[in-house]
Amino acid sequence: MKTPISLQITYRKDIPFAAYLYLAKPGQKAVRTETVSEDLLVDYASDDTPLGIEIVSPDLVSIDDILSVTNRLGLGSIEAEELKPLQAA
Repeated sequence: MKTPISLQITYRKDIPFAAYLYLAKPGQKAVRTETVSEDLLVDYASDDTPLGIEIVSPDLVSIDDILSVTNRLGLGSIEAEELKPLQAA
């Protein structure tokens, strides 16, 4: 997979609250959201291109969960280095 554009982690009172893995340039509008699990959502553009993966509960989602989603989307695997901030959070 190409390297994700960015990973954003939002904190509330020093605790990770949510995260977003951008798969496309920020600013593109999502027209639909697919619920993968209670804690993972995928946003899509009007042409069905995946724009990003919303990680609702970063502390409950494993790296394997995220890799499973990227593989299912046909994006291939993300380098573990790209997701290290989630483990630290």
